[in-house]
Amino acid sequence: MRLPVPLTGVVPPVCTPLTPSGDVDTHSLGRLVERVLAAGAHGVFVLGSSGEAAHLSDVQRGSALRVVVETVSGRVPVLAGAIDMTTARVLGHARAAEALGADALVVTAPFYAGAHPAEVADHFRRLRAATRLPLIAYDIPASVHTKLLPATLLPLAEDGTLAGLKDSSGELGSLRRLLVALRRQRLDRSFTVLTGSELTVDAALLAGAHGVVPGLGNVDPAGYVRLYEHARAGRWREAAAEQDRLAALFALTETGDPAVMSGGSSALGGFKAALHLLGVIDCPATAAPQRPLPDTSVRTVRRLLGEAGLLPG
Repeated sequence: MRLPVPLTGVVPPVCTPLTPSGDVDTHSLGRLVERVLAAGAHGVFVLGSSGEAAHLSDVQRGSALRVVVETVSGRVPVLAGAIDMTTARVLGHARAAEALGADALVVTAPFYAGAHPAEVADHFRRLRAATRLPLIAYDIPASVHTKLLPATLLPLAEDGTLAGLKDSSGELGSLRRLLVALRRQRLDRSFTVLTGSELTVDAALLAGAHGVVPGLGNVDPAGYVRLYEHARAGRWREAAAEQDRLAALFALTETGDPAVMSGGSSALGGFKAALHLLGVIDCPATAAPQRPLPDTSVRTVRRLLGEAGLLPG
């Protein structure tokens, strides 16, 4: 389907369920997609950070994207992560995503080798010239070690190279300044800005962001839809209350012991443990070399789900 301009609402970055042997669990992934759509999601993002794209093979990536596109079946836009280190490698993912029926691409700056802002801009322009799909920049400096600055983004928005931005920088002040600049240049209605920071969605929407891509939206998509609808209607007190409830639930990403596992293992393990406890996915396994959550952490995840009203008791 054609990507709305701008794209608004809640676009969950779906997890990639795996079997115990490490294959993509296509049945569980289909159930997860149906669940977020039933909650009122306005789009689906596959093969992002929450989808463990960095840990999946090209075959696994293709399998996950194929399932999401087929399950969505044109009901909402499907955004596909084409995330890799270099322009040439990203081009391969972009062409595969286009062939499988994605509606837009989500792409970071080049990483590992690093890149000058002029090279980052050239990276996006080369990608845009090679595909018919809209291109959404993914600002996640904690992972790629490059911050996408307004001086880079604004010219790319103005000339149509970029259709939007997924901001996962966690820098709300920087995001607000970009939104102000977009309004001044009258680009705010043609350039989508989505926040990826689950804990400050109400503030980002108040500042002018068009929507949210919340990893926690795998676990509680309906909560983020309620938050968005409250904000859109100007019910800021209700939006803040929903945000507070989701902020408490976000603690499920922090149950892992940092002495034995990474923050990413803890967060993704928390999402998948929650989805397993909710009966959405069959297996909570994460991709290697991430470590599984211990039983004590899973019990904490269960308690947090109960406190958020997602499990009885």
